[in-house]
Amino acid sequence: MHVRSIPRRRRTVLLTAAAAAMVAAASVAVVGTANAATTLGPSAAQTGRYFGAAIAAGKLGDSTYTRILTTEFNSVTPENEMKWDATEPSQGRFTYTNGDRILNQGSSMGAKVRGHALLWHQQQPGWAQALSGTALRNAAINHVTQVATHYKGKIYAWDVVNEAFADGGSGARRDSNLQRTGNDWIEAAFRAARAADPAAKLCYNDYNTDGINAKSTGIYNMVRDFKSRGVPIDCVGFQSHLGTGIDSTYQANLQRFADLGVDVQITELDIAQGGNQANIYSTVTKACLAVSRCTGITVWGIRDSDSWRSGENPLLFDGSGNKKAAYTSVLNALNSGGTTNPPTTPPTSGTCTATITPGTVWGDRYNTSVSVAGANAWTVVVVITAPQTISTTWSGSPTWDSSRTVMTMKSNGSGNTFGFTTMLNGNSSARPQIRSCTAG
Repeated sequence: MHVRSIPRRRRTVLLTAAAAAMVAAASVAVVGTANAATTLGPSAAQTGRYFGAAIAAGKLGDSTYTRILTTEFNSVTPENEMKWDATEPSQGRFTYTNGDRILNQGSSMGAKVRGHALLWHQQQPGWAQALSGTALRNAAINHVTQVATHYKGKIYAWDVVNEAFADGGSGARRDSNLQRTGNDWIEAAFRAARAADPAAKLCYNDYNTDGINAKSTGIYNMVRDFKSRGVPIDCVGFQSHLGTGIDSTYQANLQRFADLGVDVQITELDIAQGGNQANIYSTVTKACLAVSRCTGITVWGIRDSDSWRSGENPLLFDGSGNKKAAYTSVLNALNSGGTTNPPTTPPTSGTCTATITPGTVWGDRYNTSVSVAGANAWTVVVVITAPQTISTTWSGSPTWDSSRTVMTMKSNGSGNTFGFTTMLNGNSSARPQIRSCTAG
């Protein structure tokens, strides 16, 4: 398949005029400078987070590009290769060649892979644009099901729905062909994604939501409604395409979403170069570190020349691959520490709750223990990140999916705790996550 290099369309980014300093939470745990990591991914991993980049399959042959990618980042997101027009160019004919290249690149690095994006009103194939009503709804849900199934057990988090809310002060949904299939289309997409891949975190992703405003509040109300009704949503992505300022409520906005019981992720970060670029990058990084459920940051590209905003030089490396002042500000912020170990306790089913206690790494492996509360009979689903593997378990009855990255552990009368040993296999930063706990 022809490698696409379509730039993301330019957006009107809503900004406040001035950058505001953000105060780290009082519970911040400081990482000693003597142990400071020297690249971005390992620095983020010190507090249980990732630092990733959006990448293009067509650039993986560029030696400078891949050197920076493999040295600096522990998460990858496809720029275009997993979108609807790329994966289903004609109805029912699915093409994964370039999406798989992104997946394989991430797997070879031991990195998390964020899937982007299952449904979006833009970059739809022509055949989908020609549909409406029930025909479009059925095609959209089939698309979600097929793509999520193809990547089952291999994607850390999916942007299930992208940019479904309107700009401006209404806080309302965007008018699109998908919205016109019925207001429940987003819910239907999330339910289909969960059924297709129970292991993946399911995210809603949008832009111009980088502070408390009408648009972010509209999304907040949707997420709150979803959580109250059991619609499967695990995370919210904040694109953070910023100019020369940042909303003073940036961190507070992340926190209010986290307080709903979802993870928050900064998914497409880039900041126009200017006198404040390094400071704003630092402010964004520190805001994520101060919110315990902010699980990671992704920059949208690697070098300024790779950016859809290349004229604004918005990334951490210049066109030649040299580190900029913004890079140093991010690395220093990551190494200054933050809240550690983002929560691994998932939404509960009934009264069953499972909580991970991470063990100490020794050599090429580490132990993990899990405590279950609220039920004597239970099923817990644990997700690990390839190429790590589980070598030993105790006090439960395990089964695995075909990828060996999703373990279902059932109680076997041994009590309400179980444990397992994980082999690092070259990935020293990832840790297991609890996907679900079901009583009975």
